[in-house]
Amino acid sequence: MVIRLTGAVLKVGLTGGIGSGKSAVASRLAEHGAVVIDADKVAREVVAPGTEGLAEIVAAFSGRVLDADGALDRAALGAVVFADETARRRLEAITHPRVRARTAELAAAASPDAIVVNDVPLLVEVGLAPTYHLVVVVQTAVTTRLTRLARDRGMDRAEAERRIAAQADDARRRAAADVVLTNDGSLAELHAAVDALWRERLVPFEANVRGRRPVHPHRVELTEADPTWPQQYARLAARIRHALAPADLRIDHIGSTAVPGLAAKDVIDIQLTVPTLADADGPLAERLAAAGFPRLPGDWWDNPRPPGSGRWEKRLHGSADPGRPVHLHVRAVDSPGWRYALLMRDHLRADPDQRAAYLLLKRELAASAPDSVTYTTAKDPWFDEEHLRAEEWAAQTGWRP
Repeated sequence: MVIRLTGAVLKVGLTGGIGSGKSAVASRLAEHGAVVIDADKVAREVVAPGTEGLAEIVAAFSGRVLDADGALDRAALGAVVFADETARRRLEAITHPRVRARTAELAAAASPDAIVVNDVPLLVEVGLAPTYHLVVVVQTAVTTRLTRLARDRGMDRAEAERRIAAQADDARRRAAADVVLTNDGSLAELHAAVDALWRERLVPFEANVRGRRPVHPHRVELTEADPTWPQQYARLAARIRHALAPADLRIDHIGSTAVPGLAAKDVIDIQLTVPTLADADGPLAERLAAAGFPRLPGDWWDNPRPPGSGRWEKRLHGSADPGRPVHLHVRAVDSPGWRYALLMRDHLRADPDQRAAYLLLKRELAASAPDSVTYTTAKDPWFDEEHLRAEEWAAQTGWRP
């Protein structure tokens, strides 16, 4: 299994639709000290006169996209590609790889403790979200965006609507977003939201990534079932897959947040499957840490079912992001703990009575055992019995992990 190593600088993806106010967010982050890389500026650089990028654009779209001085006439090019999806994709195939390469160079030049913010208008459209530790989306009502485009850029309504329609819609951006900044109010309100994001999340996130420190909640606070938990898991899993590429390892959403309708601690449990636990050490652990999932110190294992059947060893990683606690359980394929995590999840999904019984137990224990160690240990007797019920269900249904 080949794992590529990477640096630990915090990488934040910033995006939003045209006219959303994304540039105002980028400017405010730069005032706080972020290293802001503007994809639009980089895009201009890679197609400047004399570059291979410009030569390839001319070969694709002819000299009609050049101005009198031989530079790229962006308005002329825009008139060609924004009305033609095939042409737009052809342009993106020319420019996007060059923009990514130049962006990587600029990020590599940042200091080790930098917070690098990539301001990328088409971050969602081109699938870049998993390459960042965090994705911030600026969201603004379309009517407000149309007004701003007319006022600030002199763009007529028909052209503004075409530009907006050519980009991802709000729902698609929200699905990729770890943070949504709503910009329908005043600039002062937007700045206040950015300041809080910087202070409460980005600065501690960067320090945790650099110091390989996971966030590990010790108090038990149950929250009602959040329908976005599966979506949050999907974003986290995509980051993990990107971090471990080209290795193609199985990743599963497990635990209570993977069971619809079940109240839980607001911690996303994820299972990463490795061939052996030896594969969980060394480069793989370092790659996960650099991606924002450092290992929790100490030895970790699952309580065996039935008790006394031998220790079920695993590796446990957390999240460096103070805004999204994660338990990343790294288990060997076909090991008892690996199978048990999948079995219990699937049985609780399938059996509403046991799901209700488990929820009642969780509420009682959360009220009487607020620390995580006591809470977890107190659930053991129930899980000893539930394990037997789950095994019977598996035998009856032909369940396989």
